[in-house]
Amino acid sequence: MKIKQTILIAPLDWGLGHATRCIPLIRQFVLENHTVILAGQGSSLSLLQQEFPNLQTLHLKGYKVSYSSSGLLFLKLLLQMPLWGISIIIEHLRLRSLVKKLGVTTVVSDNRYGLWHPKTLNVLISHQLFIKLPHSLKWLEPTLHQFTRILIQRFHECWVPDFEDYNLSLAGDLSHGKILPKNVKYIGPLSRFYRYEPPTNENMPTTFPDILVLISAPEPFRSVFQQQMIMHYSQTEQQVLLVCGQPNNNSKPPHNPLPTSEKLKHVPHLSTPELYFYLKHTPQIISLSGYSTLMDLYALQRTAELIATPGQTEQEYLAEWWSKRKNTTTSQSIRQ
Repeated sequence: MKIKQTILIAPLDWGLGHATRCIPLIRQFVLENHTVILAGQGSSLSLLQQEFPNLQTLHLKGYKVSYSSSGLLFLKLLLQMPLWGISIIIEHLRLRSLVKKLGVTTVVSDNRYGLWHPKTLNVLISHQLFIKLPHSLKWLEPTLHQFTRILIQRFHECWVPDFEDYNLSLAGDLSHGKILPKNVKYIGPLSRFYRYEPPTNENMPTTFPDILVLISAPEPFRSVFQQQMIMHYSQTEQQVLLVCGQPNNNSKPPHNPLPTSEKLKHVPHLSTPELYFYLKHTPQIISLSGYSTLMDLYALQRTAELIATPGQTEQEYLAEWWSKRKNTTTSQSIRQ
């Protein structure tokens, strides 16, 4: 992109991962002197606003999907497919007005299938080219993959944040298959910590807990996982810090974490520099097996105890894939 562009970047608001993996792209676009506009809603937009306070932001409503806290997640999502389709149409129509109003020339969206426009360069970011279904619905996978391929090929390019070589892949079968969309481009893992140079000042943390627990997921899973971790470590003799994945919660600053017990503390959110130090220096890390978190762990050459969200076949597969390939361990899924 040598000619200056006006780039709209819009991540999906299902947890924070879709936003965090956009951070290195935003940095690069800003470095290249493009005009960057951030669009989204909820926690993911709050996170990007904190990371890039000088960039223009706007509210762009996402998909109307509600989650079950039981293991029947995929079934509930399947029943909401008509609403999902309507939301894609609505965001597509909204984009048309934004392109005209803001002079957008390039749209980079993370897993938002309606954000393409006939007069812009359209890029989709996704590592899930081949979505996993529960065992009882495996027979539907070929049809689902064909439908997904049609949606992806509406874009000029689909950037896959993974290695093209399957033997090096971080996402395994999710990003590799026999029939790829024609516009696929493997760009390597996306992490805000890749080639990251942390600040060297006295405000950064210098002491670290024994265990760091990363919590990032759509509700109600985020709250369920947080409460599980609080219960599990309520009587611990180790120092435990929970990072609760709530960048729009300003009730307590990161350096004054709200105590849950003498040993267990939690904070709503950590900035990128703070999280870098905690990830680098905390002996044990526990996390949900979201793909963006896994890319961060890979960038910092750390391993973790991975926990899959119940019924989320992507996380269940990734936890298994990483336990075999990346020397991580797995635990039981979250339970209500």
